Amino acid sequence: MRGLELPAQLIMIYVLLHLRFIGLVFSSPVFTTAMTPTPFRYIFSVMLTVCSVGIIDTESIPLIYFDEVIFIAVLCLRELMIGIALGFVSALPLYALRVAGEQIGTTMGFSMAQVMDPSTQQETSILGQMHFLSATWFYFRWNGHLLMVQALIETLKLVPPGQLALFPAGDMSLGVWLQSLFVLALRMVVPYYCALVLSDVGLGFLARTVPQMNIFVVGLPVKVMLGFMVMAAVLPLSMDFIFAHFERWIEFALNVLRFWRPL
Repeated sequence: MRGLELPAQLIMIYVLLHLRFIGLVFSSPVFTTAMTPTPFRYIFSVMLTVCSVGIIDTESIPLIYFDEVIFIAVLCLRELMIGIALGFVSALPLYALRVAGEQIGTTMGFSMAQVMDPSTQQETSILGQMHFLSATWFYFRWNGHLLMVQALIETLKLVPPGQLALFPAGDMSLGVWLQSLFVLALRMVVPYYCALVLSDVGLGFLARTVPQMNIFVVGLPVKVMLGFMVMAAVLPLSMDFIFAHFERWIEFALNVLRFWRPL
């Protein structure tokens, strides 16, 4: 089979870079909201590609891989997976806040109140959506999107495009990622659990001392009011807590992508 000519090979190198940006833009929860039009996201990835194309060292890329269609397909899939992995792994604090909000809503008695999330077009908890939108706003406020793009540009040096390695050459530490997700969520939910458990204990004593009182009617507004009071005090602290983990998890994502280096 006749290989590609040199100009076509250079175009394929730029396409590989473009696929890496597409994987990031279409997988990160910061960019994947349904409120952002798909053409805009694609044009945004094109603009990032144009701005970053000069970073690639084309002389270090083995152009021999572009002589076969199967090799080209593997290279394209690899670049897309690298972008998806970076966008998904580095957004762990946002997912942790969503999980924490859903657990808080369940504890406060809002588990039956589901609304349509415009960012995912799925039903979700009211408090889970509120926590996620608050985290997204602070993410942009703290230039987290710029850090993510900068991290993807850094991957061009750590994991150069055009290397024939479809699967990572080691453990990607996804177990550590899931463990950290639930640990972060639990650390933000613990104050609500403590306050609401104490309210349940107090309502239990009240039910024993005043049996005529309908404790189910009284308990729901008390738990909702107490939950919002705790939220007013804890939510700002949760944002400060999440701020300390943004750069940490972007660095973690970069360490994960090291396993895509060819042996």
